[in-house]
Amino acid sequence: MDMRSTRIFAILAATILWTAGEFAVLQGRLGMRDFRVNWTAGDRLLHGETPYRASDEHYQFKYSPFSAALYAPLALLPESAAKTVWFGLIFVAMAFLVGASARLAGRPGPWPRGTGIVPALILAKYLFRELELGQINALVAALFLSAAAFLVPAESSLRAGRQAAAGCLGGLAAAMKPYGLIILPYWILKKRWTALGASLAVLAASYFIPAAYFGFPGNAAVHREWIAGLSRSTPPLLTSQDNISLLGFFSKWLGPTGGALIAFGVLLVVLGSGTLVFIAKGAGQKESAVAEFGLLLLLIPLISPLGWDYTFLSSLPAVALIIAHWRIFPRAAHIVLAADFIVISLSLYDVLGRRLYASFMSWSILTVCFLGLVPALGYLRWKKRI
Repeated sequence: MDMRSTRIFAILAATILWTAGEFAVLQGRLGMRDFRVNWTAGDRLLHGETPYRASDEHYQFKYSPFSAALYAPLALLPESAAKTVWFGLIFVAMAFLVGASARLAGRPGPWPRGTGIVPALILAKYLFRELELGQINALVAALFLSAAAFLVPAESSLRAGRQAAAGCLGGLAAAMKPYGLIILPYWILKKRWTALGASLAVLAASYFIPAAYFGFPGNAAVHREWIAGLSRSTPPLLTSQDNISLLGFFSKWLGPTGGALIAFGVLLVVLGSGTLVFIAKGAGQKESAVAEFGLLLLLIPLISPLGWDYTFLSSLPAVALIIAHWRIFPRAAHIVLAADFIVISLSLYDVLGRRLYASFMSWSILTVCFLGLVPALGYLRWKKRI
């Protein structure tokens, strides 16, 4: 199948999936319960009410006041209509993630065969779970990848305009979800001062935007409520079966004690040091931002205290890079990576059954599987392939 036929097939398949998904939303077959939480937060914002209520219990709104403001326009629509709009947005974001990951992974040459479809198949569970819940992670990851795209080709990466655009996109991603703050130290390490300034400007604006609903004193108060709510709700969720973060991993195995925090801190230092070496190794290398953003997006679900399995959809660029350079790995690595990808893709409730799936998630096997992709990226950079 030539490139033109592949693109036609991809567009046709995406259209069929989008149509089927929208029909499922309209028929009420996709609950999108997380979207309902966020839509409710937007509705409360329109009425000048705080979106943070302990009485919501498990369905508390945990994002920033700015995120609630993003949902406010959708809250002007009936919930069913808002769901169809949101489904369309995240579906487009996912399509962009798949296509852009393949294109960027294959630069500067043509897409290597399978770079588009194989990563999507490996991570299909996480993509569909995002759609089912109506989450926002695909949009955030798409913003990150768009920022990376502004930093290629390499000769354009130093231009102030492209840096500013990348910084604005990175700042918006961080404003939508706090884990996006990982972009700030990256700008500093890369000495992208224009991008850093743009990100900080967007973050500053995101702080003040909710003041349009609450006034300035109320805006400060609602931000305090957000932080207080996170501090209350986070610790009990660290040992949740579905928490796939590294802090969750250590909390499950060592208990939610100081030992878990120490172990997490040590591994965080190791990953941080490895990231520094990874970035330093790419100095002077063409379009190094693609691999570096791929690494950051892979690390986000691992280092965020409340990482859930579907947030691993952000690893699409990293998986695409590994697939695109598959021939570079030695035979032993092929076996390990293939087994890793099989476990990642087949970790399904319907495949494993209730008991085995519960044990699988409680043991944080997914955390180990995705953590294993980090040295794979490191190997490619060591070989100067990315």
